[in-house]
Amino acid sequence: MDILLCLKQVPDDSVEIYLKPGTEEVDLDNVTNVVNAFDTYALEMATRFKEAVGGEITAVSVGPEEARNAIKNSLAVGADKGYLISDPAFENADTLGRSEIIAAAIKQLEDERGKPFDVIFCGREATDRATGQFGPQLAETLGTGIICDLVDIEQTDEGIRGKQETEEGYHLVESVTPCVVTVNKPPYDPRYPTIKSKMAARKMKIPVLSAAELEGAEAGEPNVEIIKVYEPAKREAGIKIQEETVEDSAVKAVEMMAEAKVL
Repeated sequence: MDILLCLKQVPDDSVEIYLKPGTEEVDLDNVTNVVNAFDTYALEMATRFKEAVGGEITAVSVGPEEARNAIKNSLAVGADKGYLISDPAFENADTLGRSEIIAAAIKQLEDERGKPFDVIFCGREATDRATGQFGPQLAETLGTGIICDLVDIEQTDEGIRGKQETEEGYHLVESVTPCVVTVNKPPYDPRYPTIKSKMAARKMKIPVLSAAELEGAEAGEPNVEIIKVYEPAKREAGIKIQEETVEDSAVKAVEMMAEAKVL
């Protein structure tokens, strides 16, 4: 299987994010960029899939020079090749713009390879925007099928079979290849790179693809207009009810809810 993996660097979502005082600008000055969590799940699933059926993984990321770190991380874990897609013209690209940029990169890489990629892995969503639109938009741009929210994948005679977790159980969805898949959190954690694999990844070349090299990769103006940016409301402190008995506490709670007109 020839696999392509899409990566994105995002602000660390384990850190609380604020707006700059008096503005609607998000304060990211002291926030470290990391690989999007769902993309790390996609990397792990793609690596396990490669180990099971053979083939190689090519990782790509759209972003500034710093995004090279995301590709290096993937090379240290399981990817075999990596490409950075970087150009000032891509800076304001939204999800649709990114899908068109990566679709152009995929076409160029496939032309160079002389064959298509079988499966294109993406995370379910990016934690900085959480729209979940990139994977479907990429599949639409490429004209391929798509299976979303996978927690497992296997090869079939016709292509692949994806496993989706639902509230009622699991769905098994099959697709011919080439196709796009988006990955939800699987029942296993992403592996950590070893010191040896990190050292090897540092030595690997990561070519840069610019706008001039990618036919049709014109991000243009964003298709999404941001109306307002604001911080979520702070949670108010709860009220502790501690009467002499459990029964009295229950009665007190009901009385308070009645007064607040939430009953």
